[in-house]
Amino acid sequence: MHLMTNPVKDYAWGSRTDIAALTGRPVPAPGPEAEMWLGAHPAGPSLLTGDGRSLAEAIAADPLGQLGEETLTRFGARLPYLMKLIAVARPLSLQVHPSAGQAADGHARGVYGDPWPKPELVCALTPFTALAGFRPPEQAAMLVDRLGVPALAETTELLRRGAVLDALRVLLEGDRATEQIVWAASAVHHPDYALVVRLARQYPGDPACLAPLLLRRHELAPGQALFLGAGVLHCYLRGFGVEIMGGSDNVMRAGLTAKPLDVPELLRVTDPAAVPLPVEERDGLYATPSPEFRLRRLTGTGEHRLAGGTPRILLCTEGAADAGPLRLAAGESAFVPAAGGAVTVTTTGTVFCAEPGTAGPS
Repeated sequence: MHLMTNPVKDYAWGSRTDIAALTGRPVPAPGPEAEMWLGAHPAGPSLLTGDGRSLAEAIAADPLGQLGEETLTRFGARLPYLMKLIAVARPLSLQVHPSAGQAADGHARGVYGDPWPKPELVCALTPFTALAGFRPPEQAAMLVDRLGVPALAETTELLRRGAVLDALRVLLEGDRATEQIVWAASAVHHPDYALVVRLARQYPGDPACLAPLLLRRHELAPGQALFLGAGVLHCYLRGFGVEIMGGSDNVMRAGLTAKPLDVPELLRVTDPAAVPLPVEERDGLYATPSPEFRLRRLTGTGEHRLAGGTPRILLCTEGAADAGPLRLAAGESAFVPAAGGAVTVTTTGTVFCAEPGTAGPS
């Protein structure tokens, strides 16, 4: 078992306070800190403190000992999940993730960097706001039509007919009349239209600023969680949370970004009927349909026994915890290898525990 040092990603939408404060560093940080990655993903593997290796290197050197027989058989010589702290100070890109079959096919075509899906669960540490999953098309049509912008007429008509993907295509490829949209949205006194204005000012000329009128809005209180499977179009707006996902970085963006868009591939992997799933904590477990991961929250004052044979990452977010021979303060984390046997975690606060899911691979 090792303490971990974890890379922090400085994406422009990140917070200068959340991750720095939790990990005990000066606040504000010199620049935005969007995500802290805990895992073995090649784009940012954690380092094992005192070991001299990354977690990815440790797994490559001893996959059976680090992962255990069951995880190795199900997923091969890789950690099937990636855990993150995510700190959203401004909206990140509107995006969607492929299914296992779509990822494998896209990887073979050179579209994706790996052949694996990227389902994800976000658990709020502070109030957290997301847009995720399409509204009923007739409702979205009514909201867009209320703007009275002629350039949006075709999009509105397609929504009325239930042709959601066609409407999305026309919107993304059509006339980018965002100044008219901003003017019209400013005249409607409602939070969704105010958000349209905010997004349009942050991303000038981007028709994806209409996302608040097309997608459902979700407000998470601390401790609440939301699961996003393949095909769910989504955008995180604000908040700080713990995220766990399949160990992949496959994403298709629909807008609200300076990065390139691939609209045909986006439409191929977006499922207009796919909706996010609110996930309730039950006996400390956030259960999801994902075979790649599950998330536990160990909280309060007491002992929590974790069986051996499976690879786990522990992250303390409040108070402190003792895990085997290690002491974790807030912001600290540890990797528990499968070969290490059962572990008792004694908490005087909150520890999140990431581990592989129990279902067979999809």
